[in-house]
Amino acid sequence: MTDDPMPTIDLARTTAELITRGRGILAADESIATMSDRLQRAGVTPTVANRRAYRELLVTTPGLSDGVTGVILCAETLRQSLSDGWSFPDGLAIRGLLAGITVDTGVKPLAGAPGETVTEGLDGLRERLADYVALGARFAKWRAVLRIGAGQPSWHALHANAHALARYAALCQEACLVPIVEPEVLMTGTHPMRRCRDVTSAALMVLFAQVRLDALVLKPNMIVPGEGSDDFATPEQVAAETMAALRNVVPESVAGVMFLCGGQDPETATMNLAAIADLDAPWPVTFSFGRALAEPALSAWHGDPRRVPHGQQALAGRVVANAAALARGRGSLLARS
Repeated sequence: MTDDPMPTIDLARTTAELITRGRGILAADESIATMSDRLQRAGVTPTVANRRAYRELLVTTPGLSDGVTGVILCAETLRQSLSDGWSFPDGLAIRGLLAGITVDTGVKPLAGAPGETVTEGLDGLRERLADYVALGARFAKWRAVLRIGAGQPSWHALHANAHALARYAALCQEACLVPIVEPEVLMTGTHPMRRCRDVTSAALMVLFAQVRLDALVLKPNMIVPGEGSDDFATPEQVAAETMAALRNVVPESVAGVMFLCGGQDPETATMNLAAIADLDAPWPVTFSFGRALAEPALSAWHGDPRRVPHGQQALAGRVVANAAALARGRGSLLARS
């Protein structure tokens, strides 16, 4: 960081730019370990250079800003540069995109709650946020992870994760970064759809009792059965259960709702998003997908520089499909400008 005075950042304006009708967010913020594992499974050597090259492939995709407003990066990528010499944040800005940053340090075992976790990273966060703003970040993300099981999640786990999300959100707003709060209820398990709805509602209820709502974006899971369940849910059922859960507990003053894909395959995530967007909503509804957007690009690229256009074409196709899903929905017509 330098001692130069920071430019004034209008938090409300950034929020409006981030939540733009008919566009979503690309989540390219996997940790070094997670990204390296995905590269390796795709047959790509998991080096610093290849992680950077893959993220460059994503953010330089032609026309990306037609379907997304911003890209969430990890700290490693935020500090790297594109091949043309521009930093990733500046390269995004040139392309009409906002740079985001994941600021938590991952999930750790929660003391007093065997088998449950809490997301950490609050220590030193104020200073890290100032550094990220100086590097060009305009919004941030923090992910809490809740698992459904016998007696889980406990109220202890719900409160611990909600408290961390609330403290993170307040620090972001202080630093003029738009906070995206992500209390994710995992698909892992054999639980029925109703159990997912109950846990998601409880997590949101505890969260919204603690946070300021101005300039805050919610990134929730969709209400789906556990991946090991015998339940089958149509997109219309997913949409009805998801919207019912959110409308019961999410205040209308929340800036917007960006759904995560949560392990759904790209096509299923898009179909469920389209069904959700077709329902009336008091807040703008969009997407913040990671694997559901970027996994096809990784598969098409395979680490071969000659196949960069193929990877970008695959990403562009998924972005167009999800933007079209939003455009078809009635809910998108009611979103705040």
